[in-house]
Amino acid sequence: MVIVLKNDIKEDQKQKLLSFLAEKNFKTNEVKGEESTIVAAVGKASIDPREVELIEGVSRVIPISKPYKMASREFKRDNTIVEIPNNRGQIIRVGGQRIVAIAGPCAVESRQQMMDAAKAVAEAGAVMLRGGAYKPRSSPYSFQGLGEEGLKYLKEAGEKYGLPVVTEIVSTDFIPVMKDYVDVYQIGARNMQNFELLKKLGSLNKPVILKRGLSATIEEWLMAAEYLLSSGSDKVILCERGIRTYERATRNTLDLSAIPILRGMTHLPVIVDPSHAVGIRDKVSPMGLAAIAGGADGIIVEVHCNPDKALSDGAQSLYPSQFEKLMNDIEALAPVLGKQVAHIRAEKKTKKIEECRNESDKITCAFCGKRGAYAEQAIGKYFDEKDSSAVAVDSFREIFQSVVDGKTDFGMIPIENCLAGSVYENYDNLVQFQDISIVGTITLRIQHALLGIKGSRIEDIKHVYSHPQGLSQCNNFLSKHKNWDTITASSTATAAKFIGEAASKENAAIASAITASYYNLDILQEDVEDYKANYTRFVIIAANHTKQKLQFDVKPNMASFVFSTKNEPGALYSCLGIFQSHNMNLTRLESRPIAGKPWRYWFYADAEININNGQEADSYINTVLNALKTKAEDVRLLGTYSEGR
Repeated sequence: MVIVLKNDIKEDQKQKLLSFLAEKNFKTNEVKGEESTIVAAVGKASIDPREVELIEGVSRVIPISKPYKMASREFKRDNTIVEIPNNRGQIIRVGGQRIVAIAGPCAVESRQQMMDAAKAVAEAGAVMLRGGAYKPRSSPYSFQGLGEEGLKYLKEAGEKYGLPVVTEIVSTDFIPVMKDYVDVYQIGARNMQNFELLKKLGSLNKPVILKRGLSATIEEWLMAAEYLLSSGSDKVILCERGIRTYERATRNTLDLSAIPILRGMTHLPVIVDPSHAVGIRDKVSPMGLAAIAGGADGIIVEVHCNPDKALSDGAQSLYPSQFEKLMNDIEALAPVLGKQVAHIRAEKKTKKIEECRNESDKITCAFCGKRGAYAEQAIGKYFDEKDSSAVAVDSFREIFQSVVDGKTDFGMIPIENCLAGSVYENYDNLVQFQDISIVGTITLRIQHALLGIKGSRIEDIKHVYSHPQGLSQCNNFLSKHKNWDTITASSTATAAKFIGEAASKENAAIASAITASYYNLDILQEDVEDYKANYTRFVIIAANHTKQKLQFDVKPNMASFVFSTKNEPGALYSCLGIFQSHNMNLTRLESRPIAGKPWRYWFYADAEININNGQEADSYINTVLNALKTKAEDVRLLGTYSEGR
């Protein structure tokens, strides 16, 4: 059974609970989460859950019927996210809405080989480096690996390119020598049921990739994971690598159906190894792509710079160019799946805003559009132009990816306009990019002008370009010119740049008057917006998966949440009641369809933080979040921040 403890449980109450369970011959394991603490109790004896619920400090008891207790969905409703730090202050997260790639040669052969391989896979998009130092081979005469020397090469290459190291462990005897070099242990198919190895690795509580056995059922695989979890680990990643069947055309048979089946059975993340599954180089990439399309959280692929001379599994190892092509295909597929591909952040020194006044390297903030865009103006107003550098990108999604990858420190995102309403694309991006948080907000007055090339007149205009929001905010003005075609652009500044380059008197743009000087345009008419009180609210986003984060020395007064409701009467009413009961004033509530779930919706809520008893904001928000989780089907905190800084 799973016993959820109250947040305010006292130590003596907890000890009383543990003693009671021990008397009933239950084995217990305490798991501390970000929002709550649970006790997993496993035993042969039956017990009435109500006996446990009556013990002081117990919130609720969840019986588990599956033989794999801690690995089951009954044990944990939310997906487990396994966090793996690298040497650049970044946390690589496996699970959720991310796609990760682990790549490298089958075996470590030399220092130069590992350096070349690490460079190649890092540039192509891998976030972890794989390589075998101890090789369990079917033949005793095959290459068995370089041992500790190979571990040193592997670690050196990984640290140079910011890649955590993944390598296989074949015996508990190797733990002492491996522990200083390995970030993620891999348990191979032949050792899936080496229970003593599983128990020992579980007690280390380091990330473990558990490969499916050659002929193992899914339940047997999860029971092996249970050994790791019950021994103390909460960082287990399942890896489907193909099973042995009667088919001989490929090395093994890749069971992609295991991915969606596992989603309903376990909370653990699932990756796929297409290299060992098919064993044929030109079949690896299509199966890797198929695994991602099937819902895998990532892939682990063998890549070798010279596979024809590889000492192990050269026939199934991709050339670096093939791996790069595979990653490009995954990048294209990810948005369709509502996911984003994880990347290693560029190595750079983190700095505070105050330090930038004495440095040439400024705070960087991405925005969508070209020079003169309203978002660029918001950056200068929020950060101060002498402290910051605005970085233009071509889409809102690219802003999010730029911040996640560490290419920029922040992103400036328009979230709503008082006339045209919400920018729904960015609400969707906030759900998909789970490694992003809102850290600030700013409101900017929007004043539109009609711009044309030098010497043009309003009478010449036939085509008007602008962002869809810009066009909708000037509807009254445009309705007076029904013969004009309206054409959308990615931003108002992009529209201004385009008509400047097109150099046609028939074209005009609706944009800020500031952009006229940037693109050698004339202002044909100012203040063409429908209402003068026209404001856009921007949010500032930052990555939340780094150890070093840029912060402002201000107390948060706002919090943003996203949640989905249960499919039952009064579900939304119950969720909104949580905000009321915690004295939080909702300033905004939006709904968006959930991808893949027809007629189900995400709800976005902005709420004022109202603390009267001196409680810390983080503690207060966690209390609200925990309460909301009891009513909502799914919930996530998007960020706590200061309104207007």
